[in-house]
Amino acid sequence: MATTYDWNCRTVDCYPTDQSYTDVVYNVHWIVTGTSDQKDSEGNFYTATSIGTETISTSDLSGFTPFTDLTNADAVAWTKAAMGAEQVTALETNLQSQINLEITPTSVTLTIGEPVVAE
Repeated sequence: MATTYDWNCRTVDCYPTDQSYTDVVYNVHWIVTGTSDQKDSEGNFYTATSIGTETISTSDLSGFTPFTDLTNADAVAWTKAAMGAEQVTALETNLQSQINLEITPTSVTLTIGEPVVAE
């Protein structure tokens, strides 16, 4: 079983100006979706999603990229770097665990039916 992880880091908070630069990203809103290569009985891939935010340091803007030139890949790289490899791995491992529980549940919720009343 293989799972791919899609990082959406397209929504950001910016300082209007910082160190003579405009629209300086300081916070990234991320959504990570893990998608398994396995499908459920209806033909849908098993997925799990996690959302959060990550603060990006603006102390060194020597490699500043203007907002209009930013890509999702840039924001993903900043976010992962700010999180650190251990936290990124833990997040993706958690998504894999959620998918595994969808594929092989360890608990299910059932509803007891009402008794049939004869007329």
